[in-house]
Amino acid sequence: MKTYFLLFIFALLIYSQSSVAQDTDYNTEENISYIADENVSEYASERCKLDIYYPENKTDFTTVVWFHGGGITGGNKFIPEKLKNQGIAVVAVNYRLSPKVKCPVYIEDAAAAVAWTFKNIEKYGGSKDKIVVSGHSAGGYLTSMVGLDKHYLAKYDLDADDIAMLIPFSGHTVTHFTVRDERGIPGTQAIVDEYAPLYFVRPDAPPIIFITGDREQEMLGRYEENAYMWRMMKVAGHKNCKLMELDGFNHGEMASPALEVLLKEIRVLNKNDQQ
Repeated sequence: MKTYFLLFIFALLIYSQSSVAQDTDYNTEENISYIADENVSEYASERCKLDIYYPENKTDFTTVVWFHGGGITGGNKFIPEKLKNQGIAVVAVNYRLSPKVKCPVYIEDAAAAVAWTFKNIEKYGGSKDKIVVSGHSAGGYLTSMVGLDKHYLAKYDLDADDIAMLIPFSGHTVTHFTVRDERGIPGTQAIVDEYAPLYFVRPDAPPIIFITGDREQEMLGRYEENAYMWRMMKVAGHKNCKLMELDGFNHGEMASPALEVLLKEIRVLNKNDQQ
């Protein structure tokens, strides 16, 4: 009898969760321009676009601003499948690419997209106090730069510290290799300058979670530079900084399990917000 009762309760929970999921409808708006200047170039008009995927019958939800990877030389915006039907919004961003533009144009584009989200998410029912910025590889680098170097968002009268959480997936913390390539610097020569997240270590940054793949399977030094960034944030006095290494996953493979971590951290964020 006890076993049947437990099975009944389990089935009831499954039904309840699926019922809630069915009650939530989602909408997608595509190719929204996030730059307002009418005198922009044809390339800016083409690339400075975003898609927003959001729950229609919810309010006060969390939004993930998502930057795609591709070495800052390729890639296109997309809504990660694992982030769909989770009660959150996703803002997927295209940005201009090297070599058509040079640093810091793509960082400025990323900041403009985050600023658009802050200024517009309430129109869709979301909360500007629950904006999480994330991305994979080059997208992880852009995440860290926008969230740590405060001057990019200050241009829009926004404080980077108002970002609820930064979760870069396997992003550079030294100056990105494409930025180095633009200057004729070999990829094996690490640089830490104003285009390196490491340059902006500070104790008052938003909560940040550095996630990488297996150190033996990652791109050259990616785990180690993230580990050093995490350590320096701790040394500087940052109180809410984590480092996660996903054993057994290489640079490309780590994105899938990292999205599970992202969703878990959002649930923790929302739970803490309700307390």
